[in-house]
Amino acid sequence: MAGPNGNQERKPWTTALEHRLAQAQTSLSSSRSRLLQEILDNAEENHFLSSRALAKRYDVDKATIVRSVQVLGYKRYAEFAADLRAHFVSRITPYTLMKAASREKRSIADHVAHSLEMEVNNLHALRSSLDAATVVEMAKRLSRARRIVVVGVDFAAGLAYLLAYGLVSLGYNAEAPVGSAGSLHQKISLLGTKDVLIAISFGRCLQATVDAVLHARQNSVPTFGITDSDKTPIARFSDFFWIASIANPSFHGSYVAPLAAMDSLLVACAHLQPKRALALLRRKDQDSRSRWYSQSTSGKTGRRELRENQNASPAVVTGEA
Repeated sequence: MAGPNGNQERKPWTTALEHRLAQAQTSLSSSRSRLLQEILDNAEENHFLSSRALAKRYDVDKATIVRSVQVLGYKRYAEFAADLRAHFVSRITPYTLMKAASREKRSIADHVAHSLEMEVNNLHALRSSLDAATVVEMAKRLSRARRIVVVGVDFAAGLAYLLAYGLVSLGYNAEAPVGSAGSLHQKISLLGTKDVLIAISFGRCLQATVDAVLHARQNSVPTFGITDSDKTPIARFSDFFWIASIANPSFHGSYVAPLAAMDSLLVACAHLQPKRALALLRRKDQDSRSRWYSQSTSGKTGRRELRENQNASPAVVTGEA
């Protein structure tokens, strides 16, 4: 599709580097086109390389790399490298993460230590980028909302549930819908301008979550995203967004930083209306006392189960046939 200036419009699911490569196809020789595509296809191994190292990897001279990058419209190799890293981050999958980690010559203990180190780094990055005033402002927006729908899919479903549960505990009309994409679409169709949609997704972002944001925007529903880059679809399409890195050297993302961001939001929501929060938490505390572990009641049950197990045959106790 052509834009107003005759240039090809960037499709929402493509990265900046993919878009530049598509636009420059007519200006690239077949060999340079293949070279650049190979670099993109192996971005996890190339995004940190210098122009000299990249040339050595593909058995070409440095000038070939520099000229190829310039055809894409980059004035400096550093600009290309930045977009290559952004491309890699946006295309991260559990497979690419594990593939890259497995090539590192680390012991299992080293991998564990590296993971914990990255968790700490993610928290430090969140603390330096998310100030208290921003958190309070978002809490105020949520306090004015009639309804709040939190959308998260796969691993992020747990984050969505925790945030919605915490908001409900403080008196907010919030939910984290589960079910099919059609069910989610129907829920969002009921939202209006006085409601808020919160979307949680990272990297390339899952289709269902992005569709939820786009559908909400069509209905003029305010949207707020929690994601890991300002270049993700959630960041591009949401009215407001926070960045919380999920960088982790293994197959799954690290959710320490997103959880910390959500915790800060719940703290702000609680202290925004402390009397209401206390009243609701007091009532919940009184209603749910029977849910807590009690030695007086569980002791009898435990002794009864122990006697039953002792009287049972070995086959029953061990589960053997």
